[in-house]
Amino acid sequence: KDKNFTYIPDVNAIDYDKDASYIHICQNNTIFGTQYVEVPQVEGVPLVADMSSMILSKPVDVSRYGCIYFGVQKNVAPAGMAIAIVRDDLRRKVQRGVVATGAMSDPYNPLERKLGLTRHALELLSAYGFGVAVDTKSNLVSRDADVLAEIAAQMPALVKFSITTADPDLAARLEPGAPSPERRFAAMEQLAKAGVFTGLLLMPVLPGLTDNRENLSRLLRQTAEAGGRFCYCWPGLTMREGQREYFYQALDREFPGLREKYEKRYGTRYRCTVPGAAKLYAWMQEECSRLGLLSEMEAIIAVSRQGYDFGGLPGQASLFS
Repeated sequence: KDKNFTYIPDVNAIDYDKDASYIHICQNNTIFGTQYVEVPQVEGVPLVADMSSMILSKPVDVSRYGCIYFGVQKNVAPAGMAIAIVRDDLRRKVQRGVVATGAMSDPYNPLERKLGLTRHALELLSAYGFGVAVDTKSNLVSRDADVLAEIAAQMPALVKFSITTADPDLAARLEPGAPSPERRFAAMEQLAKAGVFTGLLLMPVLPGLTDNRENLSRLLRQTAEAGGRFCYCWPGLTMREGQREYFYQALDREFPGLREKYEKRYGTRYRCTVPGAAKLYAWMQEECSRLGLLSEMEAIIAVSRQGYDFGGLPGQASLFS
């Protein structure tokens, strides 16, 4: 961190707390182009490694680790899934919690309709008593209402629908591969009736396209009408290198002239908030309160977990203690 992650510490001279629950490393940092060639030498403390960017690229001595985990989308299988390899003595300490999916890629992508990998994962979570939090743009999640209801009977089941506009014509231009907003709201209603804690994930909010109050008000109202319990919003979008160019190509194609406004306002910034973001966010919180929708993530998580018994466990870190 002291040199912007441009070097790897000496693996034989890592300063660590011998009483730590675990030591975590990212084996291969694709953002800064650095990689652990040797496995760090740690004694008596489980080593946990994120190998999402390197798994299957070379042999790995799994006995050196307490836990190895990785997203499968780069080298193994369709996006939306993850695999963990856990040492046997640690595996026996597994404690119930809530497994999140959808932050990096949609677990209900088109292949899921045929392969059913996400449904099977939900069935396993239900069988072993785990909760789940799902982010998706697809109405296909309603297919699994029965399994999600089974999970909700014993642990939290939280489904966040990403919907950026209530206008079906605009949605078809912004998200040509996604189900219409109407179909997603219908899926939200189906899940709500099944007892699943569900609501709206309102991001990105696109400057000049979806940041007007008429659109946002419609989304909030439809969420409440569908039985949604919350709306979590961040008033802007993020743009990485590569992603930015792809997005701008789409703007040129669908909304000529808008790209120049984005470039002038945001340049190469990663976090790009809409004009008047603070006032817009405050207004949205007021609207959410008026409609009975939660709007702060801390409150959303807290309410989604009410009534469930986590066994008084302090957290996932105790897996390694």
